[in-house]
Amino acid sequence: MQQAALDQPVLVLNRLWQAVNVIGARRAFALLARGHAQVVHHHDDDFRTFALLDWVDFSRHNPPIEAVETVHTPSRVIRLPRVILLTFFDRLPCKELKLTRNNVFDRDKATCQYCSRTLPREQLNLDHVIPRAYGGKTTWENIVCSCIKCNTRKANRLPHEANMRLIRKPVRPKWRPVISLVLGNQQHHEVWKDFLDVAYWNVELEE
Repeated sequence: MQQAALDQPVLVLNRLWQAVNVIGARRAFALLARGHAQVVHHHDDDFRTFALLDWVDFSRHNPPIEAVETVHTPSRVIRLPRVILLTFFDRLPCKELKLTRNNVFDRDKATCQYCSRTLPREQLNLDHVIPRAYGGKTTWENIVCSCIKCNTRKANRLPHEANMRLIRKPVRPKWRPVISLVLGNQQHHEVWKDFLDVAYWNVELEE
């Protein structure tokens, strides 16, 4: 049980209270012990921050309802932190998306870029707009999502040679916050919702 508790996910905020990562509770406690972070806890209709010793004292007077929300030392029972605030780091780390089949499907919204049909992924292919035989490279700007029918029709030709036209020009996706890649579509703790605001995730980042 102790090991399982220390593996529980903890949301990490930078100094500007922006979500930047998800780590295990064990690493979170290490950051707290070094004074590199504080616990963020919703208490009395407000968010309070706690240094580690203050959090230990708070845990003693405010035990959680569920035992799984705690870790045990020889002399103390400490509440698991669910959100921590870094004391020095104020950047919003970003990462470029890798060129993978799934990421191309995500960029093109699982829609054939020739006939505009949205299909299940197993009915889609990747197409080199400029075929490799013409010197086309495997890049974001030359790879599109294509249905099997259109892919077969186009074959090893340029779109205009097959009397086909792209519905939009393929582009390299912008950099995304690391946290959005870490979270993906996974469910997250209810206590994280205030820091994962929808409007925030839809903000366009500068290159």
